[in-house]
Amino acid sequence: MGGFDWAAEAFLQGAEFTAFDIETTGLYCQTDRIVELGAVKFDRLGITARFSVLINPGMPMPEGASRVNGIDDAMLRDKAPIEAALPDFLRFSGGSILVAHNAPFDCGFINESLKRYYREDRELDIAERGFISPFRELPNQVADTLVFAREAFPRRTSYKLQDLAAAFGIDTKEAHRAADDARVCMEVFTACVKQIRRTS
Repeated sequence: MGGFDWAAEAFLQGAEFTAFDIETTGLYCQTDRIVELGAVKFDRLGITARFSVLINPGMPMPEGASRVNGIDDAMLRDKAPIEAALPDFLRFSGGSILVAHNAPFDCGFINESLKRYYREDRELDIAERGFISPFRELPNQVADTLVFAREAFPRRTSYKLQDLAAAFGIDTKEAHRAADDARVCMEVFTACVKQIRRTS
């Protein structure tokens, strides 16, 4: 029995999932910011919806991060800030089970943003306050494909998302862009479910 058997069972029972990925200005959620958020909603029948948005981080895009994801200041200059993108993502994901590769990283950035805009005095005029987060952190169940892949495919030499994709024959169109990484994450998740079913 693995730690994500519950996720495999929920998938097989027809539950709704949202695989998501973010690109950021750096590695630290307290000081860095999200610049892209991509997601795919899916169930056992396949993808049901897609979500993708570039986000103005309110700070310059560091060269190192830009080299990894190909996102630069010119692409972000006229985009909306995170407080405009978050409500759309929360509506998109709803009460579905979230899926992310190295979930503490992605959820950490989302939760830091939610915490920044959370107010207990929600009765105040939203027009005056702007976006008010309905909670301090994501309330959804989360399945981490990094951990799930280690459970389903022990003894692999690498559990990086792109390496798993190559091993499983998953087509990667735009590595390190949020929308495509979210799709790849979904496919890694379904590969893990199939493997768990074969070996249980």
